[in-house]
Parts: sequence; structure tokens; C-alpha cells
Amino acid sequence: MSEQTTPEVPAQPKNDPADAPRTESHDPAVPAAYSSFMRTGWGDRELDLPPHPVARWAARRREHLAAAFPGERLVLPAGTYKVRSNDTDYRFRPDTAHTYFTGNQTSDAVLVIEADGSAVLYARPRSSRETDEFFRDRQYGELWAGRRPSLHEISSSLGIEVRHVDRLQDDLTALRPAKTRVHRGISAPVDRLLPGDAGLDGDLARVVSEMRLFKDTWELDELQAACDATTLGFEDSVREWDNVLRYGERWIEGTFFRRARAMGNDIGYDSIVAGGKHATTLHWIENSGAITPGELVLLDMGVEGENLYTADVTRTLPVDGTWTPRQRELYDVVLAAQQAGIDAVRPGVPFTAAHDAAMSVLAHALDDMGLLPVPAEQALDPDNKVYARWTLHGTSHMLGMDVHDCGQAAPESYARGTLAEGMVLTVEPGLYFQEDDLLVPEELRGIGIRIEDDVVVTAGGARNLSAGLPRSADDIEAWMAARVPTRG
Repeated sequence: MSEQTTPEVPAQPKNDPADAPRTESHDPAVPAAYSSFMRTGWGDRELDLPPHPVARWAARRREHLAAAFPGERLVLPAGTYKVRSNDTDYRFRPDTAHTYFTGNQTSDAVLVIEADGSAVLYARPRSSRETDEFFRDRQYGELWAGRRPSLHEISSSLGIEVRHVDRLQDDLTALRPAKTRVHRGISAPVDRLLPGDAGLDGDLARVVSEMRLFKDTWELDELQAACDATTLGFEDSVREWDNVLRYGERWIEGTFFRRARAMGNDIGYDSIVAGGKHATTLHWIENSGAITPGELVLLDMGVEGENLYTADVTRTLPVDGTWTPRQRELYDVVLAAQQAGIDAVRPGVPFTAAHDAAMSVLAHALDDMGLLPVPAEQALDPDNKVYARWTLHGTSHMLGMDVHDCGQAAPESYARGTLAEGMVLTVEPGLYFQEDDLLVPEELRGIGIRIEDDVVVTAGGARNLSAGLPRSADDIEAWMAARVPTRG
């Protein structure tokens, strides 16, 4: 889905029309007397912010990044607001790489790591009372959008030198190292300011992705907290089952979002709430259908924590709270495949080990059902794969600050690489029988089942970060029975 970005306005001399506050045509006129009056009589103070817990980790990450490109300048923007409709923006979410190396979550900031390894964060601070911005600007004004931190507050909290973003252009042009690499596609003004080499910039994008393949202990704590909050969001949804039956998929989406906002920054991705046949659409995010007794509902949801680490968990539940014999049979097949995938996760195995193990279970089960046109072993041959008609997707992806994390890592380090201690990935096999699939019995058509957990690779295998949610058919029935409101 494409999104139109709000143009970022380069700094201009004071009183230049281009430096005027961002207002709309329906905003009232501002007489000179009112403008002058609003610039006086305000108290101002710096907040004493404690050091952010990520500060020391981010500093270490910057050192490692600088060491990967000695003698070069590295530029990583945070990005700016994106238009939702007309003059309203989406809530700002910074670029992952920028925040990974700084901890900063304010808009329009740019991290610059200089050729000598020193780092400066260029940021847009709180509104000055000497201009109309703080009471007129809809995007940055304090009275419109809230108080932004000062340069001192950002610096003291994140443990990095911070300068006003208005200085960025002059500082970048004053001293030009032999090579400058830019994390591109995040900030159009920065891309224009620093025309570059696609190969150089591509290497930077690759390295910042590959560094995130290995999670430090602080990151693992953040991911565990996101999984724990996600568990509570699932529990919230089941506790409101009467309203779920009344209002359908929308109610679960809204209920889970409430938990995500209460305990984190946001949802980590658009929630998938798929009742009945909607579960056979892998990325069903319309969430506009009914939740119907006798059917299954697939819930793929994750809380993004305050520091932007996200969970990614899927459970498939019987709407009635109990499985039919056929539903349980299919669910147990997917559960066995998932467990085989989790058991395959350990240091030194290929990234694809979990997928291969899960697909072997599913292919043999499909063969036992009489659905495969060839024996299971032949179907599992990479040159055949006919079983994938009913499994559709890969079993794993990396997880972290992005739900599909490390997306620009080299294939040799990720998809064709090997697992190592500290990596976090999903294990999420599924079976999907489309409602118009004439090759399966009618009773199976329109059924989709996926089970997904988030696991960290440990020295001895894998640890399930989302184990707080039940997985077995019996445990799910007991879990729902303890939480679904009793009907009188």
C-alpha cells in the first residue's frame, strides 16, 4: 500500500514565508496584535529526564556500525509524518534503523556518524516562543501537537550530542569525507541533499539489517514484554466474547488495539481477525465479518512496545469454545507441525530448518487425507511442492523492531543462512482450504488454521517467548472456558 508523504520543509531564514507555520485554509486569521501577545508571558524550563535504558546499547551499536565502514560518514534519518487523508497525518513512527542506533523517536531527526566515529543527532526540538510555531503550527506546534523535547533533553536522555536539524545542511557540506552512505528512502530531503551511490547505500542498508539479526539482552526483555502484553490482549478479546458474537471481527480488533495502546506504543502490524472462511486469506485485515458459532476464528495479532519491539502471535480458536472432532483433528495436525518446527530450531542449523520440519508433517498429513496427487516424499521435493496448495507460506521470519525484521539482510545471512544464539524468529505453519477448492472434501472448504509463536535461539535450542498463550486443543478449551462470560 503506497502512502503519500508530507513534504519536509528545509530550514529558512526567520520571517521567510516558507518558514511560516503549517496551517490550513480554514484556520482563523492571526492579527499582529494577537501574534505579538502570544509570544510573551510564557514560563519555560528544561525537564530533567533520566538516561534512557537503551542509551548504552545504542552507543555500542553505533560503534559497531562505524567500525564496519571506517573513515566514512553514515547518515540515518528518522523520517517524517505520512498523510492519512487531506490535512491529517498518521501518528508518527520513526524508521527502525534510526531508532535502533539512537533510541530517538521524534520526527525529522537525522543521525550522522562521522568518519572519525563520532556521532551527532540532528533533531527538531520544541517550539520556540519567539515565533508563531508553538501556537499555530498543526504539525510541530506545542499547543497543537504537544511538547517536543528540547535539544538538551534529548541529549541527556539518549547520551548523544544533539544539534538543531536546521544545522544539518551546513554541517554536512562543511566537511566532506571520502565516502558518505545514506540510509535511503526514509527522508526525501536528505536523499536530495546527499546524492549517492546505490551500491554504497545498499551496503549500509544491508549491514544495519544484519546487525539486528542478533538480539542483545535488552532487546530480548523488550520482546518478552511485547509477548506478555500480547497474551493479555488475547485474553481481553476472549473475555468480551458476548460482544464478539454480536459485533464480529471488528470487536476483537478494537479490543486488542486498546491493550496495545495501554501497554505499548501501538499494534506491531494490522491485526488479522479472520472468522470462518476469512482465515484462508493470509493477510485478512478488513476485519469486517461475523464471528459465527460452529466455525473457527484465526487471530494474528501483536503488541508493539514503547521501544518499538513487537510480538507476532497467532492462535486459532473454536468460536463455541469447544472443537468439533474434525476441527480438533486438523488443529492437532498444525500443532504437530509447529512443534516439529520449534524442535528444529537450534544454533547451526539452516534458517529453513523449522520450515522443512513443519512442512514434512503437513505434507504427510495431507497425503494421509488422500489430497496429494503424488506421495508425500515426492511432493516435498523442491521441484514439486504440490502440498503448498494448502500451506501457502513460509514457516518463519525474523522478528524484532519490525514484524518482518532484518528485511534487507543478505540472503546468505538470513534466508540462506544458519541460525545462531540470540536470533528471534516466528514459527507459524498453517493449513488453508479455500471455499472454492474442489480438490478437498466439502466439509473442509473454508477452514483456515495457523498457530504462531515467537522463539529465541538459545545455546541448547529455542525458548518460546509467547508460551503464555495456550497451544494445545485441550488447553485452549480450558482457557476459553475460564474466560468466556457465562451466559445466563
